[in-house]
Amino acid sequence: MAVVEMGKLNLVAMSYEKDKVLNALQRTGATEIKLHSQTEYASPMTADCESLKEYLSGLENALAEITESVTKHITRNKLKEDLPESTSEITYSEFIGAKDLKAEADQTVEEVNRLSEKRRKDSAELAKVRRTIAEARIYSSVTQPLTVENTAHARFKIGVIPAAAKDNFIQAIGELPLASYSFMASDGDSELIMVAAHKTEVEKTDAVLQSFGFAKCPFDDGRTGEEIYNSLIEREEELALELRENSDFYAFKDRIRNLQIYCDYVAFELEKAELAEKMLETQTTFLLEAYVPVEAEDIVRKVLTEASSAIYFEFSKPAEDEVPPTLLKNNKIVKNFEAVTNMYSAPSSREFDPNTVMAFFYSLFLGFIMADMGYGLMMIIGGCFLWFKNRRRDTMINRLGGVFAIGGIFTVIWGVLFNSFFGFALLPFKVMPDLQGVNMSWSLSGINVPALLIISMLIGVGQIFAGYVCLAVQCWRRGKIWDGIFDGVVWAVFSVGVELAIAGFVKQFNVPILATVGGIIAGASLVVAIFTAGRHEKLLGKFTKGFGSAYGVINYASDILSYARLYGLMLAGAVIADIITSNSVSLIGSGNVAFIILGVAIMVIGHVFNLAIGLLGAYIHDARLQYVEFYGRFYEGEGSLFNPLGSKHKHVYVLNK
Repeated sequence: MAVVEMGKLNLVAMSYEKDKVLNALQRTGATEIKLHSQTEYASPMTADCESLKEYLSGLENALAEITESVTKHITRNKLKEDLPESTSEITYSEFIGAKDLKAEADQTVEEVNRLSEKRRKDSAELAKVRRTIAEARIYSSVTQPLTVENTAHARFKIGVIPAAAKDNFIQAIGELPLASYSFMASDGDSELIMVAAHKTEVEKTDAVLQSFGFAKCPFDDGRTGEEIYNSLIEREEELALELRENSDFYAFKDRIRNLQIYCDYVAFELEKAELAEKMLETQTTFLLEAYVPVEAEDIVRKVLTEASSAIYFEFSKPAEDEVPPTLLKNNKIVKNFEAVTNMYSAPSSREFDPNTVMAFFYSLFLGFIMADMGYGLMMIIGGCFLWFKNRRRDTMINRLGGVFAIGGIFTVIWGVLFNSFFGFALLPFKVMPDLQGVNMSWSLSGINVPALLIISMLIGVGQIFAGYVCLAVQCWRRGKIWDGIFDGVVWAVFSVGVELAIAGFVKQFNVPILATVGGIIAGASLVVAIFTAGRHEKLLGKFTKGFGSAYGVINYASDILSYARLYGLMLAGAVIADIITSNSVSLIGSGNVAFIILGVAIMVIGHVFNLAIGLLGAYIHDARLQYVEFYGRFYEGEGSLFNPLGSKHKHVYVLNK
C-alpha cells in the first residue's frame, strides 16, 4: 500500500511546438499540468475555448443521434448483428491521427443535422395534419363542395355544433321564421349542419349559432369533404413515411467508430486549450509546470527529449506548502476498494494509503452481514461479471463489482462457519452460535446477550485497534515518534485491554482471568493517555486535555456499540432467508405441481430480493463504519486524485500509450 511520491516538472519550449510537447506528455499518462507560478518575464496564456466546445457539442449530438437510431433499428428489426459498442479500443497512433478524420466527421454532422432539421419540420407538419384530420373527420362523408355561394337574399353557413345541444338548437332556430337548417352528418360528439338565413335575419341567426358553440367549417377551397379528408390522410401517410426514413440513421452505422475516435480527439484538443490558462508565455516560448510521479520521470524525460531539441526542462521536489495530487499504487484486489475511500475523500498525498487495511475489514464485515454460502457464490459470480465487463474502463461499476466479488469470498467463509446455504443447514457442523433459538445467547457478566452481538463488538474493537495502529504509523512517517506512541500505541493497547476484558466477562469462554488482565491493561493505558494528552499544552490546557481523554472513553464505548449494526443487519437477512426457504420447501414438498412451481418461484425471487436488499444495506452501513469508526481515528483525506493530461476518454480506450 503506497501513495506514489510526486515530483514537479518545470519546462520551457518554443511556442510553435506547444502542441507537439503536450501530445508527448499526454502519451506518457504521467503528467498533470498545474497552475504556473507567476514570473516577471512571462504572462498568462489565453485561449478561446467556446468555439471548440460548441464544435464538440455538435459532434457529440450527431454521434448520439446515430448510435440511438442504429440501436433501435437493430432491435426493432431483430437483426443478427452486434449493437454499437459504447467504447472502442484503438492504438495511440490511431488516436493522434484522428485529426485526419475531420472532413468525414464534419460531413457526417452536416448530413445528420440536415436530416434532423427535416425530421423536425416533418414532425411539426405531421402534428398539424393530424389535428386537421381530427377536425375534418366529420366532413368526410360530405360528397358535395363545402363552399356554398350566398345569393342576393340568402346567406349560408356550414359548421359543427355539439351533439348534446342538437334538440335545443332545433328549438331555438325554429323560432326564427326566415332561417332553416339541415343536418349533414354526425360522429356522436358533434353534428354537422348547414344553416340558411334571409339576409335580414343574419345577426339573429349568428347569435343563436354562437350560443350553441357553432364552429364554422375551416375548409373553403371548393372541394368536397370527402376529397379534403382523403387528401389529408394521404399527406399523413407521406409524412409518416418520410419521418421513418429520416429518423433511421442506420446507413451511418459504419461511421460510428471513427466519429467516436474523433469526438475524444477533439475533447483532448479542448482539454489542451483549457489548460492554457495554467501556463505562461513570452513572445517566443511557453512555460509549463506539472506534477509527475517520481517513478515516471525517466519516461517523461525520454519522450520530451524525443519531441524537441529546442526545449529545457528539469525535475524537482514540490515545496512544503504545495499539495500535490494523490496517486495510489495498490494491487488489483485492493485497487477496487479505492472507490469506497474516494467516495468519502481521497487520501492526501502526504499521508499513507489506508486502503489495504480498510479493504480487509470492509470485506470481513460484508461477509459477516451476508453470512451465507449461496449468497456468497452469487456475489462472486455477479461481482466478477461486472468487473470483467468494465475492466478496461476502470469505472465505479467495475470497482464495485470487484468489491462485491471479494466480499463474496468472505461471505462464503462466514456461511461455512454459520452452516447456511440459502438458509439450509448444508454441512454436518456449525462453528458459530445460533442466530435464533436456545443457543443464541451468552452470559456477559450475568446478563444474557445475543452471542453474535458480542462477536460483532469484539470485531469492532479489533478494527478500532487497527485504527490506532494506523495513527501511530502516520505519526512515525512524519517523524513524530512520541505522538505515535502516546496518541496511537497507548490507545491501541487500551483496545487490547478492552478486547480481553469483554472476552473475560463472557461465561461461555470460561477464562475469567482475562477480565482482570484486560482491566489492568486498559486501566494502565488509560492513565498514561490522560497524563500525556496535554503534553503540547501549557498550564490549564494540560488538565483539560487529560480530562478530555478520560471523557473520550464514553465516545469509545459508543463507537463499540456502533458495530451492533453488523448483528442487526445479519439477523434481518438471516430471518428473511429462513422464512423464504421454509415456506418454499413446504410448497415444493406438497406434491402439487402448481405449488411446486410457486415454491420454486418464491425461492428464486425471494432470495434474489433478499440478496439485493441485504447488499444495499451492507454496502452503506459497512462504509459508514469505515468512515466514522475507523477513519475517524487517523484519516485526514482532503486529497485530489492524480488526473494526467489526456487520460479521460468518453468513447475510446487507448491501448498503447
